[in-house]
Amino acid sequence: MDCRNRFGDPTQRLFEGHPKGSAQPLHVAVARLLGYQWPRQTGSSFPDCPALAPDGLEKLADADGIVCLSATKGDAPAAERLRGLLVQALGKFDLNAMIASAGPKGSKSETLEEWLRDEFFEQHCTLFHHRPFIWHIWDGSKSGFSALVNNHKLTHATLEKLTYAHLGDWIRRQQAAVESGEAGSDARLQAAKQLQARLKLILEGEPPYDIFVRWKPLSKQAIGWNPDLNDGVRMNIRPFATADILRNRVKIKWEKDRGKEPAREKKDLSWFWGWDEKKQDFAGIGNEPDGNRWNDCHYTNEFKQRANKAR
Repeated sequence: MDCRNRFGDPTQRLFEGHPKGSAQPLHVAVARLLGYQWPRQTGSSFPDCPALAPDGLEKLADADGIVCLSATKGDAPAAERLRGLLVQALGKFDLNAMIASAGPKGSKSETLEEWLRDEFFEQHCTLFHHRPFIWHIWDGSKSGFSALVNNHKLTHATLEKLTYAHLGDWIRRQQAAVESGEAGSDARLQAAKQLQARLKLILEGEPPYDIFVRWKPLSKQAIGWNPDLNDGVRMNIRPFATADILRNRVKIKWEKDRGKEPAREKKDLSWFWGWDEKKQDFAGIGNEPDGNRWNDCHYTNEFKQRANKAR
């Protein structure tokens, strides 16, 4: 079995300089900064590929999987933290060359700050076939609030921390800047408040910011932002894409999938019973299921709670 992956050989310390076959050292470094570890670094082993001991970079990773591009809550900005990880892993390196070679087609950014702000997320989406595990959440302004989050760690509590602690700190600073008459601060404040309002909607999880998983019965659908990582990026990223708070639009569709489902109970999986592609809280119609694999249904928390009580 070949122990390497798309980023090169994980038996090396991060990527041991820039080994052959490792074309994306910056993307590896960002993943490690956000708390990602290769399976072999978390105890998994494969034939001829034993589990790995800690490499010393774990202490530089963010425990919550939230790294803001600007300094917030006492944390240094993302670019500064990323440079520190690169120095720890590599010692000497050519940062300009790394930036220029980042992504499938290279980068036009001149600084690490520019690359993280403008290009990282789009490149990350391409590298992972539009199923990104690091999400770039922002308020729509290049001078505004931006954060990279590891969706593997994006629990309800973590999203609350992003919404109220990190973004809340940014909002307080912009409010102070408005009061002192700083140019551009009012626009930054309004953009940040709008982002916070949208994140609150995702936390609440009412349509259209709800999570819907086609193969789960109503009684097991998430209420509010309580995602199941096993359901995959396509299902869990929908509220963020709907809220239009991702740095780039993700190339993901939630239209009907091919194929048909076998017969299902109407009370548990009602969307397999003749959904009209419009009705919210659809409870099924007719006497026979059609088995269509819809993915863009929406259910209110109240409707899901009633299904839960009826179990």
